[in-house]
Amino acid sequence: MKKFMVLSLIVFTFALSGCATTGSASPAEKRDLVQNMRADTLTKLYKEKPDVKEQIKNAAGYAVFDNANVNVVLASFGGGYGVVKNNLTGKSTYMNMGEAGLGLGLGVKDFNVVMVFHNQAALNRFVEHGWAFGGNADAAAKYQDKGGAIVAEAIVDQVTVYSLTESGLALQAVLKGTKFWVDSELN
Repeated sequence: MKKFMVLSLIVFTFALSGCATTGSASPAEKRDLVQNMRADTLTKLYKEKPDVKEQIKNAAGYAVFDNANVNVVLASFGGGYGVVKNNLTGKSTYMNMGEAGLGLGLGVKDFNVVMVFHNQAALNRFVEHGWAFGGNADAAAKYQDKGGAIVAEAIVDQVTVYSLTESGLALQAVLKGTKFWVDSELN
């Protein structure tokens, strides 16, 4: 069991190194990287689901995150970064995310998450508290433009969540918790 935990930690570390913003970049460069990821992700989402553009325009705000997830037998680990845009104030809040879970799974998955906050209370709650907890059951197989991108949609507590698979191969049925927190370096 101890070897399994060490191996899981090593795999998790390597997976997160691919999804983190450049460590040696200045805060301004990191913010630019996050904003470019946001723009690219929204372009992909609008291509797959054009109606979301109007939904985001009329929402209190939205968030876009880039995430990498590793599933090793009974454990799931992931992490990433993103930005929350308050449509009322125009303010961008840069955030990080981490997740851990238990369940059956094997593989690595890189994906983006777009959250649409339908009211100001939901947006404020997310920025201030940042917790999400839920189950996840999916099968994804995509590498660059090969395979089918999965755009999943869920609506919970005045927040619509879209998940777009970027690359990777994963088969999982996981119950996990996700923590989002404000990035003190970029804000």
